[in-house]
Order: sequence, then structure tokens, then C-alpha cells
Amino acid sequence: MSPSASATAAPLAAGAPAPNGNGASSAAHSHLNASAAASNGLRFDTLAIHKGSEPEPATGAIIPSITLATAYRQSTAGISGADGFDYTRFGNPNRNSLEANLAALEGAKHAFAFSSGTAVTTAILSSIPNGSHVVSVADVYGGTHKILTQIVNETNAIKTTFVDLDSNGLKERLTKAITPETKLIWLETPTNPTLRLVDLPLVSQIVKAIDPSIKIAVDGTFMSPYYQNPLSLGADVVSHSATKFLNGHTDVLLGVAVTNDETIAKKLKFVQSSLGAVPSPFDCWLVLRGLKTLPVRMREHGRNALRIAKYLEKHPGIKDVIYPGLPSHPSFALAKKQISPRALRAQVDDGIDIEQGLQYSGMLSFRIDCDPTDPSVGSDVLKELNVITLALSLGGVESLIEQPSTMTHWMVPLEERLALGIGHDLIRLSVGLEDPRDLEEDLDQALTKVLGKSATQPAAETNKKRKADA
Repeated sequence: MSPSASATAAPLAAGAPAPNGNGASSAAHSHLNASAAASNGLRFDTLAIHKGSEPEPATGAIIPSITLATAYRQSTAGISGADGFDYTRFGNPNRNSLEANLAALEGAKHAFAFSSGTAVTTAILSSIPNGSHVVSVADVYGGTHKILTQIVNETNAIKTTFVDLDSNGLKERLTKAITPETKLIWLETPTNPTLRLVDLPLVSQIVKAIDPSIKIAVDGTFMSPYYQNPLSLGADVVSHSATKFLNGHTDVLLGVAVTNDETIAKKLKFVQSSLGAVPSPFDCWLVLRGLKTLPVRMREHGRNALRIAKYLEKHPGIKDVIYPGLPSHPSFALAKKQISPRALRAQVDDGIDIEQGLQYSGMLSFRIDCDPTDPSVGSDVLKELNVITLALSLGGVESLIEQPSTMTHWMVPLEERLALGIGHDLIRLSVGLEDPRDLEEDLDQALTKVLGKSATQPAAETNKKRKADA
């Protein structure tokens, strides 16, 4: 038999005592202090570098070797070889190392690597019985929407109800949506691409009061374990497209699921080995390498994204900026509540007044000042960019931008897209690690060329143009 893919995480230490006089809210201080639990384990940044990368006993190599073998010698028929390996679909040293690292970063007992984020979604949905019912957050990623509405509903007779899970009226809407057949709640927070937040502890409280057996799954791709740990907020299983922030270099396709739930872990392990959607050893090695810089990359992603969000808020060519770290975001208070203690502490220790803006990962969306039913204006703006690349995907060191209505969410019916606020005016930006001044200038020149509205325009001229446009 092959070794278990589960990995026991070292507990995360909380850090230093709470600071004073930094502008943080009392709620944020409470959240920060609550995490300062006694723990003798390694801290997040240290785990990211060392977990799964322990020196090899035979050679002393401090970086894991890439094990390309697909089969392993067995001394006795039916008994796995050295270290429990027999066939790469069941287990591989590089995959085990990656899973150990990801479990540690999420504070989980188990982690399972798959060939893509979509494979993880499929695996989680494959773990619930045929004929089940799923409740999903309404503005879910387009690929997940397609799986729920065009694949598992036909192959597994799984039905899905999409629900607006904004805080106002959440309990009533969620309670109404749950049926006796409901087995899974599928969440994103922030959602893709409208960056709405879901109150995870509240959802968990409501769901478990109705039926403790219903599982809660959270796609954590937009935040990474650095900024948010959904398992500590009430989730039963967390998925990531490791292609994005976890790897961080736009050169790997890989997904991961993490959980503390033994039942879910057993099902995911079975699906992983039986369906065969496993990543290659080299891809696992690349993601493990990328994770070593995850904390420093995520801090810079967040720093740049907050700056760009504030810049766009003042730009005359932009009518709306959506970034949970902005005080203008309707769920700004919830963002401060659900951000990981480590990410909050890092900002407070840097002297940032989080009441004026919170670094909240690297994803933001904005609406161009144009007709939301006309795809041409947004498309024209994106074509004029020089530094920022028009492309699918996100979470890499380079800034990537897209028009969700024609790219990631084209498969969502038009009426549904518009109801969710995904018009042609909506643009999603994955803010990279470039100098933010270059990003600002690139956005401004593209908006100026297409709209004739520049950030350097005098206020009087801007107001005059807006009145004329109206």
C-alpha cells in the first residue's frame, strides 16, 4: 500500500505582544490578541521555507531532489517498497513534501495535491453522494459555475442553488436555500471577480445548527494561507489553485485541498489515487520552491494592490473600485475580522493605520466609466496597456488583467452576469510585484487614450468633462 498523503502541520506561533498606538481598531486588536496563543511551533515564514524541505539523509542536500520514477521496487509481492512508495499515482516524494508544506501553512492535518485547481473542485464534489444538493455563493468563479451547472448536475445528479451571501439577510437566505439533500456549501471569500466577502464564522454557525453533517468548502485562491486561513474560521475543507499565488510564477498548473476532517480526507485520498488527476513530481517541486517566498511575495502583492486601489479611486476614468482593504468597501469591517493574525500584525508592526486601508492580498476589480453593456470600451483600454499583461490567470509576480464578462465568466448567462454586477465595464486586476508607479502610469495612459480622462487632469477640467458626458 502507498503512504498516506496526509501531513501533520507544526502549530503556528502567534508572534509578539499586541502593539499600541498604531491606529488599529479595537476589533482588529481583539482579533490579533486572540491569535497570540501559546505555541512552541515554528512561525509561518519559517514553515514556508523549511517544511517539506528537510535535508535529505543520504546526501545532506538542503533542497529536495526531483524523483521522476513512476514505479518502486518491492521486496515482497503486495508490500510497498522503501518508505511506502509503490506507484507515483499513489504517492511520490515530491508530492508528499509539497503536501506537508501546504498542510503546515494552512494549519491542517491533511493536504492533497491535484493536477489543477479545477481538479480539486471536481474531487471535492466527487466526495458527496449522487443526487446531493449544493449551496454556492452566487458570484462564484466561472469555471466552478460551469462544473456545478453543466457537469456534476448531469453526471452526478447534483443540484446547486446559488445564493447571495452578503451579510445583510444572510441567515434568512442561507437557511431558505438548505434542503434535506444539502451536503455541501461552496464559498469564495473574496468572490471572483466582484470581491464580495462572506462571513465564514456566521455561515458555519448557521449551517452546523441546521445540520452538522453539511460540509463547508472554501476556495482560498485569492487570499493564500498568508492572508486567510478558512479552517480556523469554520470551513471543513479549503481548496487552492496553486497555479496562482502559491506558486507565484505563472509556470505551473496545480491544485490543492487541505482539511482537518478525517472523513473528507479519506474521500479525497481515494479520489486522488483512483481518478489519477495528480501533479507531476517536477510541478510539485516548482510549487514547493515558490512557497518559500510566499510570505514576502504576498506582503508586496498586498502593498501594491492597496496603493493601486487608492490610485484608481481618484481616477476620473474609473467609477468604482472594489478592494476589500479599502474603507469604502461595504465589508471592510469583515475584512479586518477575517484577515489572518500574521498579516494583520505585519501591517500594524510596519506602522500602517489599517483604518485608512488594509493590505488584503493582490486582487482588485474596478469599473471603467462606460456603458456596462458595451464590451468594446473595456477591451480597448486593456489593449492599450504596455506593462500590465492582458491574460487569463492571476497571482504571479507580473500584473495580469482581464475583462471577466468576455474571459473568465463568459459562460455565465448574460442576465445572471448583469445581476451579479459583472458587466463589460468590470475589469479584474491581479497586481504583481512591479514598481507600483509604473503600474499607475500604465493604467493612466491607457485610460487617457481611450476615455480622454487622465489622473493628471485638473479637477475643474475633470468635473467639466463628467458633466458633458452626463
